[in-house]
Amino acid sequence: MHDLINKGWFLAVALTAMIGAQAASAQNASDTKNDAMEQVRVAFAHVLPHLDAGQLQVKLVEVTYPPGGFSLPHTHPFPAIAYVTEGAVRIQIKGEPEAIYKAGESFYEAPNGEHLVSANASHTQPAKLIACVICDNDKPVTLPISGIHAEGGK
Repeated sequence: MHDLINKGWFLAVALTAMIGAQAASAQNASDTKNDAMEQVRVAFAHVLPHLDAGQLQVKLVEVTYPPGGFSLPHTHPFPAIAYVTEGAVRIQIKGEPEAIYKAGESFYEAPNGEHLVSANASHTQPAKLIACVICDNDKPVTLPISGIHAEGGK
């Protein structure tokens, strides 16, 4: 039961943090309308794999891609939820079709998925995402994949 409560706690923290980025933007829009009521929505929810709650840490990682920018092929040993805050990103995990996620959209990354494509979908506008990673507190969040050619710069 203790592990279940801890999993729920970490998922709630992760979702709250991601929604916070959207809430700040919504608050600015709300201020200009003199509207005192906030709007809250769940941007994304996904059941997490079994995790050892005694070893976990939550990290928010902001990734900014310049126009045409991309990441080298990599993997994350832990689950991640990403929320696109600006522009659009192209993502392809090994065994899955390439997808484009636009500002306001979220996606889940399973542990150890091989990111063959992680790139800005635009060659003229920047893109930004916030990834919430639930990980062991002493392990790296991202690991390179050697021997795979980067396909980001299409």
